[in-house]
Amino acid sequence: MGPRVVLLCSLFGVLLGQGAEQISIEDCCKDGQKRGRDNEDCASLPLISESTTCRIVQEQCCVTVLEDNMCTTGINLAKEQGACDSLFTNTCETKTTKMCCDCCLLGKTAQDQGLPFDNSLSVGYQCGLVSRACSVDGVPDNQTAPTGQTELPNKDDTNENGDNSVLSDECEGKCAHSCVSKDTCACLKGFKLKPDGKSCEDINECLLGASNCRGGERCINTEGSFRCQREVSCGTGYELTDNNNCKDIDECETGIHNCGPEFECQNTQGSFRCIPKVKCGDGYIQDALGNCIDINECVSQAGPCHRGQVCINTVGSYICQRNSVNCGRGYHLNEDGTRCVDIDECKGPEKVCAGHGCINQVGSYRCECESGYIFNSISRLCEDINECRHYPGRLCAHKCENTLGSYKCSCTTGFKLAADGRNCDDLNECESNPCSQECANVYGSYQCYCRRGYQLSDIDGMTCEDIDECALPTGGHICAYRCHNTPGSFHCSCPVSGYTLALNGRSCQDIDECVTGTHTCAENQSCFNVQGGFRCLSFECPNNYRRVGETRCERLLCNESVECLAMPLRITYYYLTFPTNIPVFTNIFRMGPSHTVPGDDIQIAITAGNKDGFFKTEKMATGGVMSVAKLISKQQDFDLSLELRLRRYGTISTYLAKVLVFVIQEEPRVPYNPLLE
Repeated sequence: MGPRVVLLCSLFGVLLGQGAEQISIEDCCKDGQKRGRDNEDCASLPLISESTTCRIVQEQCCVTVLEDNMCTTGINLAKEQGACDSLFTNTCETKTTKMCCDCCLLGKTAQDQGLPFDNSLSVGYQCGLVSRACSVDGVPDNQTAPTGQTELPNKDDTNENGDNSVLSDECEGKCAHSCVSKDTCACLKGFKLKPDGKSCEDINECLLGASNCRGGERCINTEGSFRCQREVSCGTGYELTDNNNCKDIDECETGIHNCGPEFECQNTQGSFRCIPKVKCGDGYIQDALGNCIDINECVSQAGPCHRGQVCINTVGSYICQRNSVNCGRGYHLNEDGTRCVDIDECKGPEKVCAGHGCINQVGSYRCECESGYIFNSISRLCEDINECRHYPGRLCAHKCENTLGSYKCSCTTGFKLAADGRNCDDLNECESNPCSQECANVYGSYQCYCRRGYQLSDIDGMTCEDIDECALPTGGHICAYRCHNTPGSFHCSCPVSGYTLALNGRSCQDIDECVTGTHTCAENQSCFNVQGGFRCLSFECPNNYRRVGETRCERLLCNESVECLAMPLRITYYYLTFPTNIPVFTNIFRMGPSHTVPGDDIQIAITAGNKDGFFKTEKMATGGVMSVAKLISKQQDFDLSLELRLRRYGTISTYLAKVLVFVIQEEPRVPYNPLLE
């Protein structure tokens, strides 16, 4: 333990240099030592100061005391039992205890074999100290020094002149305590020489087991010595003397008793007694206040009078009187009045058994109770047996109800009593038609079900209510146009004109009036089908053009006039239809020459009909395309003129496309309104 003490003292010097604290370092160490002696957890001590320095000192001083106690326990175990097998090293505490126990056994073995303990054996500094201490023969009363260690008398062991021959200074002041001879130092008693041969450190007599503390006392190491402290207090009525013994306190002499003026104090070991000053005579007893109270000898004594006599208490004594004949219960005097004879209670006017059988006995009677009753020997009556309480769960399958002399069984809801009167059979509630549609019997109950298109009412759980499929969260997607609810089902419908219901019964399919011949176009008009309707179309070719086919006009030969040559070579009519809200930048029309030649220069532009800028053109390698430039959110028609100019071999040719665009409202849908049904 020496290096740890030196290290801790060095730590004190470093920490003290960090600044002044409100609580001294010594107080912090004393607090840690006290808590270590109380076996508290050194890692979680209550801080007595906010200083980090104080916390470190507290913890280290606490750990030092705990380790000393652990080591002392191991040394004592080795000396008393001579073995350390009972210790396990699964905790830090048992590791330290076992190390000191093993090292002490090592020293005792060396002592038994008469071998000097080898200081050069590398068993560790602390293990070497313990081993050398246990190998020392003849331990003094108060202290022990390890073998091979030079001791000096205490500082008080000087002669009358105050000289100490051992305190010579042949070592030129190199020794911490005393110089024995040149270059040879020694230490005072209770200290040992450090490995440097000059400095001295305290011997921990408690750690080495060199103390003479008695059983029930704890060894506490001090600088150069040790002291013994009782582990258990003396207790009430005792005080601790200077020699660590317990002495009885004479409460009567010190006047700390609580005896009243009518009592005298008598000291006892650890306590005292209060003895009354007044003595009571025979036949009296004294109470706690010293008063004399009469003793009832008839009660306190066993048979104070002879047989046939009765005891009568008097003040301070008692008297005995001859006893008269007195028959007990169940007996009465005979006619002569000389003896007691039995009473036949069964023949008396009172029906003692209340309808049950009665049997007379000497001095008493008993009742033979009917089935379901039991005889009470105290009240002497036949009492009903509660079979439900005496045989719980064994008489009835469900519920048991006690009755006078018997019991009856009943069943919980959903069951009916079986023929044996004890078990319960399932009741088929569906026989009474409790459900509005379907009923399924289950064990102890029933369950109502509904047919498709209906749902069970949340109110009574029996009535089936129609499911309004059209009003469900997905009802708006059941039908393409309009949903109609019907009891237990639904059906879809489409607009009156232009659509017909598809085979799936939900979607609306466009009617092609041009194919079915249901249009109203004239003979000179062509029919063009659109979503939900049709358009009647007709056109005439402009002057200087002739009609070629159903949708094309070609320019006639020009007489070299500039105006004629600037007119388009060909005018072609196109018809397009698509729904509203078509995505922007969707290509809807492509235009270009039938074949391309290297060096062609193609220009394409919308020349008419794009007033609001819903469309735009874009040039491509083989012609151009027209796409949607803005979102078209409502139904409307467009008459667009799309012109393509082709420069080939230095000659410019113009082509015109007349594009009729019919934007139809996207697939119609009517919001569901149950009031319209």
